Amino acid sequence: MVVFAMFGTIMFCSKIIMEALPNIHLLGMFTILFTVVYRKKALIPIYIYVMLNGAYSGFSVWWVPYLYIWTILWGITMLLPRNMPKGIACFVYPAVCCLHGLAFGALYSPAQAILFGMDFKQTVAWIIAGLPWDLIHGIGNLFAGMLVLPLSEILKTIEKKNF
Repeated sequence: MVVFAMFGTIMFCSKIIMEALPNIHLLGMFTILFTVVYRKKALIPIYIYVMLNGAYSGFSVWWVPYLYIWTILWGITMLLPRNMPKGIACFVYPAVCCLHGLAFGALYSPAQAILFGMDFKQTVAWIIAGLPWDLIHGIGNLFAGMLVLPLSEILKTIEKKNF
């Protein structure tokens, strides 16, 4: 449990440290990494991060989509084969991470639409207005996603030695 608390805190601290870079962070990479290694238990550090983020920045309307956005990435990662060959994984993990960043505005939009009473046209306009930021997000996630495979190998090795 302590390890998962530490991982959630690392996710939160990495976001705070990287806030100077708009939409560039390691959260998608950590979400995929923890899911690849810990599967269902990865939800623990993910939601520790979500709660820390809300406690730090305020539990406001911006925070509501965080309750599901990271779970979507977790779910997609859970659907990937567990023993994916490394030659394929080195492309798949960054691609999934990138696509999550590119889709972030669209994933965020249902909550925005409900909370702010937006109709379909307004929601689509909101998504389109955010596309440049989603593009930056996707590119940052692509590069961060390249860390998933080597870090997962390290975590799996550590887990084998501890048990």
